[in-house]
Amino acid sequence: MKIAFQMDPIGPININADSTFRLAEEAQARGHELFYYTPDQLAYEEGKITARGQSLKVQRVVGDHAILGEMEKVDLSTFDVVWLRQDPPFDMHYITTTHLLDRLAPGTLVVNDPFWVRNFPEKLLVLDFPQLTPPTTIARDLQTIRDFKARHGDVILKPLYGNGGAGVFRLDANDRNLSSLHELFTGFSREPLIVQKYLPAVTKGDKRVILVDGEAVGAINRVPAAGEVRSNMHVGGRPEKVNLTERDLEICSAIGPILREKGQIFVGIDVIGDYLTEINVTSPTGIQELERFDGVNIAEKIWQAIESRRA
Repeated sequence: MKIAFQMDPIGPININADSTFRLAEEAQARGHELFYYTPDQLAYEEGKITARGQSLKVQRVVGDHAILGEMEKVDLSTFDVVWLRQDPPFDMHYITTTHLLDRLAPGTLVVNDPFWVRNFPEKLLVLDFPQLTPPTTIARDLQTIRDFKARHGDVILKPLYGNGGAGVFRLDANDRNLSSLHELFTGFSREPLIVQKYLPAVTKGDKRVILVDGEAVGAINRVPAAGEVRSNMHVGGRPEKVNLTERDLEICSAIGPILREKGQIFVGIDVIGDYLTEINVTSPTGIQELERFDGVNIAEKIWQAIESRRA
């Protein structure tokens, strides 16, 4: 198949951690032809969805991992699969790319399905499953957030469309910074904030569970660094081996059917203790760490699901 990757610049990536690199590596091993472009090179041109990018070959050599061809413009409708793999923020630029990629259906399979990526942002899809999540409020109004904090005492406050642990604050019962943080966030963004009851179990780790076409295939635990509330690996969280629990499987069985139905082939959910906190569909990570811990080729499972859909 002809495969295009829409992703952030490939040069700086960590090839021992980056999930997109692993997906490209597995695709290449399966005989597929690869093409790479960045989101700013995506365009609509007189009825066609085009991209300026380069042919791609990958190799597991640090510093020389991407062999790129000459820059060229392609018609993305001639590709079998396009991967939507740039990182958030989930802003209007990101949303616009999903609108453009929508136009490739049904001839080209876009993974994950861009219509539902646009309508299932990480911190909003979980609202469909209140029985699985901690107490949550989404609001821009300061009094609403204050009332939530008064009810629950110890809370986590973060931007609704943030990623990678950026801008995440714990405000305990004695904290006096809510007004200042609200002023800071609303001063540079018109987006709401999300506030959730703090889960003490996060000190033991924030579990990333990987689902492929709606089925749980494994998990890694991300343990926060000492003195840190955030467990994201971007900010020093330590990955460790962990097994799926009965509660993890219960959560996955509840959300799996809708993910499969809506074309969300590669998804990473976040579980703290017994609670689902996020469903990551935009650019989930963690497959390389999971493969190292469990010895299971997750990239192969993802490509098998895609090849099955194309067939």
